[in-house]
Amino acid sequence: MRVVVNGASSSWMRVLSGVPQGSVLGPLLFLLFVNDLPDWIKTNIRIFADDTKIWTRITSVKDSESLQSDLDSLSCWSEKWLLHLNPEKCKVMHIRHPHKTSYTIRQDEKDWSLQEITEEKDLGVITTANLKVSRQCCEAASKANRILGMVNRQFKNLDKKGFLILYKRFVRPHLEYAIQSWSPYLRGDIDKLEKVQQRATRLIAGYKKLSYGERLHRLGLTTLEQRRLRGDLIETYKIVTGKEKISSSQFFTPYSSNYNTRGHCYKLTTTRCHLDLRKNFFSQRVVHHWNELPDSVVNASTVNTFKNRLDREWGNKSSQ
Repeated sequence: MRVVVNGASSSWMRVLSGVPQGSVLGPLLFLLFVNDLPDWIKTNIRIFADDTKIWTRITSVKDSESLQSDLDSLSCWSEKWLLHLNPEKCKVMHIRHPHKTSYTIRQDEKDWSLQEITEEKDLGVITTANLKVSRQCCEAASKANRILGMVNRQFKNLDKKGFLILYKRFVRPHLEYAIQSWSPYLRGDIDKLEKVQQRATRLIAGYKKLSYGERLHRLGLTTLEQRRLRGDLIETYKIVTGKEKISSSQFFTPYSSNYNTRGHCYKLTTTRCHLDLRKNFFSQRVVHHWNELPDSVVNASTVNTFKNRLDREWGNKSSQ
């Protein structure tokens, strides 16, 4: 290798080793190395480090052939840049469509058939072929319960302060990781997560015989269901007001002022949905609650101001 800067070149050096795994520079150099991969793909592609997903909507044989063509391009890119794929880790998932198609990927001069799966964990979230979130709810509740069991064994006679530190840092994050993407809407799944918090609040000395609502009141907590709604509204605020570097049109459709002049200037509208699954996606489920917020909350200048005004608004409603 050699370094070229403004036309001046260093002498050639023989490279005997790569970048150490776990280094600060390693991820940056890897991202630079794979940066041109999307240019080889004609359908849709998303990359996170060394995880790559390619997808398209299959309505005909031509769509399937287009996806296979992209897989062939991916193989060519791999061979050109000597970054070999692991065919055994390459899988295909058919999401809610009747067209059963098969795909192959070429590696080491051999065609490998991709394994068809109905469930896959991607970035810590379990995705299923029917897009239901029950498996993710079970996994999240199971992890949180394991941590809760460890807390119960190691910490006896927990007081309020100690419990809040342990619960917020080690238990609740498992119940809310990436929750906007898999927020449950079936009562069974909602209760499965809520029972973890119910069990947790009984660990505090003197709280076991209190009702769940009273325990939450004394601890200054809310139900997980209300926290999820609060998180949805905060994320919506950041997207709609441009505080997230995401185009609002990817998620939401502005409400036309020609039909209704009531409410705040950021009102949204839902799209027509045939399935309950679609109705409960983030971009749909939050719209009604968002539109009900008053101007004083939505027109907050900062995220923290929005949070404080939202909590105050909910507090006023509950006291009425």
